[in-house]
Amino acid sequence: MSTVTYFSLDHYEHMVALGAFSGEFEKNVELLRGEIITTNPIGPLHGDVQTLLLDWSIDVVPRSTIAIREQLPIRIPAGDSEPQPDLVWAVRRRYSQRHPEAHEVLLLVEVAESSLPVDRGVKLSVYAEAGIADYWIVNLIDQQIEVYRNPAGRDYQDRSIIRGVSSVSPLALPTATLQPSRLFSS
Repeated sequence: MSTVTYFSLDHYEHMVALGAFSGEFEKNVELLRGEIITTNPIGPLHGDVQTLLLDWSIDVVPRSTIAIREQLPIRIPAGDSEPQPDLVWAVRRRYSQRHPEAHEVLLLVEVAESSLPVDRGVKLSVYAEAGIADYWIVNLIDQQIEVYRNPAGRDYQDRSIIRGVSSVSPLALPTATLQPSRLFSS
């Protein structure tokens, strides 16, 4: 019989501050709905696509108003969650005392291959419930960008799939466009 122990966001952040997952106890983890989840190492395709997303972000984002954050936590206190999305555009400010919270997230992107069920499942529900307005999954398996908008409860009312040379623009920056072909052509 297994027992699941749930942690509050405060408890988890205290454990992180004490080094519970670093040094000889090094673990890649994130907190989702009070459960500490281990994350898979990043493979070459994931890393390549993530670099291209970062390059695109650097090219299009007005850095005076938007901070680009790569694989850094965001805080979702109401959901006892602290995921580490692959890419976040956040309201520009100093985050030296705490990580950005959902209301400061302008765009959140997960790059997914083995994590696709989690990104479409528990993470999608956590992000929707937190009110994150613009959630994208870069689906490496199907070579597409899944766009989720208009959060309602634990789900999104608007869903679309962008493939090939079609383009998508972030809600926070409609003049910036991204084509999946930019990420998936070799």
